[in-house]
Amino acid sequence: MIKIAVVGSSSMDLVVTSAKRPIAGETVLGDSFITVPGGKGANQAVAAARLGAEVTMIGCVGDDFYGEIILENLKKNHVNTKCVEPVTGAMSGTAHITLSEGDNSIIVVKGANDFITPEYVQKAKKIIEESDIVMVQQEIPEETVLYLAELCEKLQKRLLLNPAPARKISEAVIQQSSFITPNEHEFEILFGGRDRTEVLTEYPNKLFITEGKNGVRYFDGHEEKVVPSFVVEAVDTTGAGDTFNAALAVAVAEGKSFDDCLLFANRAASISVTKLGAQGGMPTREEVERSFEE
Repeated sequence: MIKIAVVGSSSMDLVVTSAKRPIAGETVLGDSFITVPGGKGANQAVAAARLGAEVTMIGCVGDDFYGEIILENLKKNHVNTKCVEPVTGAMSGTAHITLSEGDNSIIVVKGANDFITPEYVQKAKKIIEESDIVMVQQEIPEETVLYLAELCEKLQKRLLLNPAPARKISEAVIQQSSFITPNEHEFEILFGGRDRTEVLTEYPNKLFITEGKNGVRYFDGHEEKVVPSFVVEAVDTTGAGDTFNAALAVAVAEGKSFDDCLLFANRAASISVTKLGAQGGMPTREEVERSFEE
């Protein structure tokens, strides 16, 4: 079984659905409200575990009720939590999600995720050394992402960076990462409005731009390619990107070709949007493989 280490955030998602997204100063009536475990790191850890990987989460939760739920949920989904510590006196991270008009808007409060420092990651060095691939996102401190990139390069471990939420990252982190997976908005922030084709050409088989229902764009060293997505009736797009990244990591670790990796990741992500909640629709390996047969 392949091993994946996920360095990232855990949170509680507070999700409201509404027919209309309010503009500034406006109040609208919502349709429903639920609380579900989330956080980009935890989402990707759960998705990878469901897809058949042996996953260890490296992160922090608060010593509060939400923290207890987050930890229990990770364990229930067969994610190793020995590197997830409750932080005394800190609140767990929260994500405030509005589902409206076929899309989502999210405000993240990092909480205990700010305690995922370089020193904290250093304590989990052995887990990283034993992993086939390492995953990281940007709901944790910037200096931790930088440290992890340096560590993975030193240990010769492949690092998949999902640069969300979007912020500028150093050229060093770009070079030290094995794979980078921005969406179109994140790409613009990372590369300052540069020509897409030009940037893709600079990072063959490394930079994968997710374009929602249009698929994933990358340069394979010879030509720019788009691996198409799958048409489904979307219920909740929250967590689709996390599912994509987890599935990509699993497929890469298993040694699939890039086209097959991206096809597998797109299929998993398309299944994930058919149910409510970031983790609610994340498929098992059997569900993904069965969908290819149908």
